[in-house]
Amino acid sequence: MDWVGIVLFGTEIPLWALFLILIIAVLILWKLIKFAIKILLIVIVFFVILFGLDLLGVFEYIQNLIAGVV
Repeated sequence: MDWVGIVLFGTEIPLWALFLILIIAVLILWKLIKFAIKILLIVIVFFVILFGLDLLGVFEYIQNLIAGVV
């Protein structure tokens, strides 16, 4: 039987296997990208909260409290 595929390292791989590998690789990449976007959003929200607390003077207030106690 004459398979339609690609020869890789002396082994012929059928096209359906190549498509299956490609689909699995795309799914894994997509999950990694979604995870990275979620982490990025969490980091951005964290820094926005820190910036807001700094603008409100929360850290200066805490620093004054600690300096007054010691």
